[in-house]
Amino acid sequence: MSLTSALNSVQSIFNNTGQQSSVVSTNIANVGNSDYVRREASITTSLSGAQVVSISRAQETALLAQYLQSNAKDSAQQTLVTGLESLQSLMGGNDYETSPSTYLAAFQEALQTYATSPSNTTAAQSAVTAAQDLANSLNTATDGVQSIRAEADAEIATQVSTLNTLLSQFEAANNAVKLATSTGADTSTALDAREKLLKQISSIVGVTSVVRDNNDMALYTSDGTVLFETMPRTVTFASTATYVAGTEGNAIYIDGVALDAGEGSTTSASGSLQALLQLRDEIAPTFQDQLDQIAKALVQVFSETDGSTSAPGLFTWTTASGTTGETPSDTDDVTGIASTISVNPAVVTSEGGDATKLRDGTISGITNLNTSGDSGFSDNLDALYQALTEQRSFSADAGLSTTQSLRDYASAPSAGSNNIEATRRRPQKPRPPRCLAPTRPIPTKPASISTRS
Repeated sequence: MSLTSALNSVQSIFNNTGQQSSVVSTNIANVGNSDYVRREASITTSLSGAQVVSISRAQETALLAQYLQSNAKDSAQQTLVTGLESLQSLMGGNDYETSPSTYLAAFQEALQTYATSPSNTTAAQSAVTAAQDLANSLNTATDGVQSIRAEADAEIATQVSTLNTLLSQFEAANNAVKLATSTGADTSTALDAREKLLKQISSIVGVTSVVRDNNDMALYTSDGTVLFETMPRTVTFASTATYVAGTEGNAIYIDGVALDAGEGSTTSASGSLQALLQLRDEIAPTFQDQLDQIAKALVQVFSETDGSTSAPGLFTWTTASGTTGETPSDTDDVTGIASTISVNPAVVTSEGGDATKLRDGTISGITNLNTSGDSGFSDNLDALYQALTEQRSFSADAGLSTTQSLRDYASAPSAGSNNIEATRRRPQKPRPPRCLAPTRPIPTKPASISTRS
């Protein structure tokens, strides 16, 4: 071997060793970087017989696909838990201190106290005050539910914008991978950048990837809609600023195809967008249905009738047109009644009313059950108290048992509790290899309130 050849050989060895050391150093430097995939440097022999360093990524395609699926599910579940916790906070937290059921129990107790002392004007006023607290709790809960829907809608708009930005960035990253592949350059850094974006996309919408010629990648949603193929597909959404009971939110469209909302107590949602749709369009409206069923039953139970005509008594409500509502029948759709239910001014002292009209059954003006004017008359109060414990019919749309007492209905464990408990019991998703991003455990949260099962 000539001196020149020997020197070239030594130089080649030094270069190869330097590249290998550089790969090791880079791996060590990125040990805490969840978006970095470990490199492997190996010595290969070229066609000319020279020894060269070949750098490869320790990528496991199957595990990456599994991670993307798990990440999307985890993101959906955490989004749903956050929404359920917001609904729970409306009720006063774990003890449900401000829930309608709590105020209903207090009202029932005040009503019983009044029935045992029908001549006591203080007891009469206490019963009316408890009724006002109950009505106010239904109003407040309804406002809160609709605020949660509006917040979910606004978050959808934000995440749709983020998703479009990520898809645009993904196009640039994908082009960089294709260029490096076509020129024979090291693709590791470009692939890391592309997969980082892919992971971020998967937290917003469930995604599957297909690698084609020249390392080109196409993306599809979990249901097969094209998300990226050579160029990003447009994701569109028209936000709704204000929500009231009965408002229907707009759909999310990916490449012109509507994105389905998550379904079920353990949620089929993949990605936060589907979970937000489920919260906005299923969970919160179901809880609103339950509030409306309670308000409707209160108006019915405390209505007054002369045998042929029925009119609201202690509790009244306002229709969408602004008029005072009549006593609803079991089949009447009174969406949003919980937002307007109130105590009849006829028994509110501060508004010129007389609380003893509750005892006498003279609130509506069409009846008088205490014709003798007996201050010890308690028959009507006893009947009203008993009516709260009698079996009634409720709409199946609210997701609870259709036959039970009003008191039991308001206190019943709702489907929302089942939803979050099921989320807590789901097995923890498998941890991906070090070359992939770490998973977060499914959060353990307190049970919450209502959704359809």
